[in-house]
Amino acid sequence: MKKELKLSQVHCAGCAANLEEKVREVKGVKTASLDFISKTLSLDVETKNHKEILDNVEKAIKKFDSSVKIIKDEEAEKIKKQEKIAKIVEFSRLGLSVVLLVVAICTSKIFYLSLGFYIAAYLIAGYAVIWAALKNIVKGKMLDEKFLMMIATIGAFALKEFTEAVAVMLFYLVGEILEELAVEKSTKRIKSLFEIKAQTANLVLGNDELVVELSKIKVNDIIRIKPGEKVPLDCKVIEGSSYLSTAALTGESGEVFVSEGKEILSGSINCDGVLLCKVTKTEKDSTVTKIINLVEKATKKKAKTERFITKFAKWYTPIVVIIAVGLAFLPWAFGQNFSTWFYRALVFLVVSCPCALIVSVPLGYFAGIGASARKGILIKGASYIELLANASAVIFDKTGTLTYGDFEVNYIYADKKTTKDEVLEFIAYAESFSNHRIAKSIVKSYEKQINTAWISDYQEIAGKGIKANIFGEECLVGNETLLKENNIKYQKAQEVGTIVYLAKGNKFMGYVIVGDKLKPDSFEIASELKGLVETITMFTGDNEAVAEEVSRKLGFASYYANLLPQDKVEKLNELKQQNKSLIFVGDGINDAPVLATVDVGVSMGGVSSDIAVEASDVVLMTDQPTKIADSILIAKKTKKIVTENIIFTLLIKVLVLILSAVGISGMWLAIFADVGVCLLAVLNSLRAMIVPRKIKEKKRVKG
Repeated sequence: MKKELKLSQVHCAGCAANLEEKVREVKGVKTASLDFISKTLSLDVETKNHKEILDNVEKAIKKFDSSVKIIKDEEAEKIKKQEKIAKIVEFSRLGLSVVLLVVAICTSKIFYLSLGFYIAAYLIAGYAVIWAALKNIVKGKMLDEKFLMMIATIGAFALKEFTEAVAVMLFYLVGEILEELAVEKSTKRIKSLFEIKAQTANLVLGNDELVVELSKIKVNDIIRIKPGEKVPLDCKVIEGSSYLSTAALTGESGEVFVSEGKEILSGSINCDGVLLCKVTKTEKDSTVTKIINLVEKATKKKAKTERFITKFAKWYTPIVVIIAVGLAFLPWAFGQNFSTWFYRALVFLVVSCPCALIVSVPLGYFAGIGASARKGILIKGASYIELLANASAVIFDKTGTLTYGDFEVNYIYADKKTTKDEVLEFIAYAESFSNHRIAKSIVKSYEKQINTAWISDYQEIAGKGIKANIFGEECLVGNETLLKENNIKYQKAQEVGTIVYLAKGNKFMGYVIVGDKLKPDSFEIASELKGLVETITMFTGDNEAVAEEVSRKLGFASYYANLLPQDKVEKLNELKQQNKSLIFVGDGINDAPVLATVDVGVSMGGVSSDIAVEASDVVLMTDQPTKIADSILIAKKTKKIVTENIIFTLLIKVLVLILSAVGISGMWLAIFADVGVCLLAVLNSLRAMIVPRKIKEKKRVKG
């Protein structure tokens, strides 16, 4: 059973990692992931006794930190107000502490008066840190950054380094405030995506019109969408026409004309006309709700780098504390001045806080997910950003991905003993029970009413075709394999396209050629992916001639034709042996097995398909296959920023740790190595929210 809990008062990324570990220890909890950015605890617990398990989780949270609260829906507004007040208090503490520190420095000649101001400034700035550290000591959890801050600053007081002691606490408070603001800013940018969702709809009841909440609207209800309003739910236009802006959904500017009979997606904005629409999906199942759910859940799947940093921090802090103790007492044991080495050890402790890594790494991934979402690319987790960035090959499905998937009969061949109309008629009757696009296009081309009473003994032969009795005659309709297996001599089609053969009474009668049209955007794929991946290839169930022609036109180096769904999975597993990370891009129809098997499954325009959303790891909101290049660019930029943060943070910390150990650096440089580096890393992470320039400058060919 899966459950999500919203938490408040989780201000420390290190604490979030420790709390996550404590929750995992609760009996009955299968998995637990606490996202520090969104303050969401995602749980998978045993279904049996799940209420008892959740109660134990709540107890574990309270035991770990009584200030951490589980936010219930009815308490959300109240807690928001409390958090606003807490921010005002934090800023007030900061301002008062700065004033008291200045007064303390100015009154330094009057020792005890000055000391009183120093102590007051210290306690006002750092009482929350000290109180948290003391509570953790009682619980046996000493080795965290709050403990390091408390020991370092109390030690500085003991050495009469009053200004430095207060400054460390002040800068730590400043760092926490700025860190919270940066995280809040990134969260707001992500949550701005959620504003595409309307809160109410205009429900039409006879001659009346009521403004009602979306949750109260059912499928087949009639709603009116006025100019300037958001489309509240997925629906079908039954009256009126208008232009819709889909920029909030797709990340692309431009308007789409809709009129009677057109399906429209929630989250679009009605630009001019009044539309009367019939609801096709409830609020829970609507497109905009799917998008919001995908983005909200994206931070659950942590990247390998995130998991490594969490484990790293767990061992890093105890190790540096042990080194600091050795640094303070070992030289003293050999006759060195205790005060000198004790001060160096305190500086060492201040530098060692791992906050910069614990905060900036998940924040970087979070920002990258947000940048993607604003371009109409929904990435389901940080782990997929890493896989996208490392991808060496992209595989495209053909039909509906590179092509429009709108088939039509382009050519009919009839043997001398029959007519073209008869060939089309028999094939259309055979295909009338199928939902496949090709079958539907043939039935549509027939343009006459099909009486299914004339069809009997219908049998679909997977990957080959159909066997049925039509108008009292035994018929085979399908590909070459079907005819060969039944020992039927036939004339092989020379035209390029999807070929459907007809045999009647074990004699070849003719065939139809069904064609599809390439999307203009598909012609840009090869150039856009150049330099991003090593290999671009295509999977298709179509014949060799069609596959070769499409591949040649698009500039693909390779292709694989005549593939059944199981063949695609088999071929995919072969390619996995040769590549470090594979991306498969499909339209979500008949591609679920491959999407679920590949490293990164990408469904295109798949928000309207529940199967596609569930099976894929990335959802492209438009039918533009080149969006996969955008997703790789954003992923590479995000990973680069995360790597920069790790290297920069570790280099500075290691350098200052060495300098502090040999007595070259003092407390002020240590403060920069802790708070300053953390802030720089956080600000650098926010760069991932900016869409790469290459994407902005692209001029897409619209299909």
